[in-house]
Amino acid sequence: MNIPIKNLQSFLTLVETENFTRAAQKCFMTQPTLTKIIQRLEHDVGEQLLVRNNQKVELTQAGHLVEQSAREILGHWHRLQEDISNLSGLKTGRLRLGICPMMSSLFIGLLTTYRKQYPGIEMQMYEYGGFGCEQALINNSLDIAFTALPTTHKTELANQLLIKHPMLACLPEGHSLSDKAEISWQDLESYPFILYNEDFSLAKLIRRLSRKAGVQLNIAFRSGQWDFIAAMVEANLGVAILPEPICQRLTNNKLVFKPMQPAMTWDLALIWRENLPLTPPANALLTLSRNSHK
Repeated sequence: MNIPIKNLQSFLTLVETENFTRAAQKCFMTQPTLTKIIQRLEHDVGEQLLVRNNQKVELTQAGHLVEQSAREILGHWHRLQEDISNLSGLKTGRLRLGICPMMSSLFIGLLTTYRKQYPGIEMQMYEYGGFGCEQALINNSLDIAFTALPTTHKTELANQLLIKHPMLACLPEGHSLSDKAEISWQDLESYPFILYNEDFSLAKLIRRLSRKAGVQLNIAFRSGQWDFIAAMVEANLGVAILPEPICQRLTNNKLVFKPMQPAMTWDLALIWRENLPLTPPANALLTLSRNSHK
């Protein structure tokens, strides 16, 4: 079976967009050309890979198997290209970097320094929640990612802790809890709670710690945007827990921030596949991050 790398890339783009027109545009080809590529791939595999359903493309069982293998193949091909590029020193290459939206601005300084030291490295940024970053690493779609600990796939991923930030209870001005020096999980139990989206590491951390304290939070809203969470708290729609760096940006809002008791922290780290060597661009970022957070 002789399947060109380009055909696998086109197939994965179609899987991600779920639409032939959008996939063809992203691949810089016509839709008929993409259709022929997929038909050739199905012929080579000997199975139908896709089903069109109301303008949406869905994978068959064989399609799911090909998708998984295609990600692995393209991941290894990417790593081979990076290793070859590094033979003459880290001058060119591509870094596939995952980052959670809430923490993207916190690492601008590190990424700026990286860019200055390695100007020939193309940084491709992918924004996922914590669980999304983990899945992309396991699928070999990322080289390394910023996320919050703990990870879900502990045995499959290695990590380097970078920094810890306190987590603070976020209350609207005048709230009945605003006079307390510290906020416990039991204090929050009777109020509507605004939580992060389910794929965020923080959402899993908050749910785990609250349950450990014997508290069932009253989840009223979910969001992946910290500024929207803060706006909902300010509008008296509920209370929330935010990392201290985010709270420091909200000084103009009518909000009150209180430390949690017991104290909890937002542990930021770089994570990567345990059983795969880092690509040279990813290893350079890891080394730089360790030096900058000493």
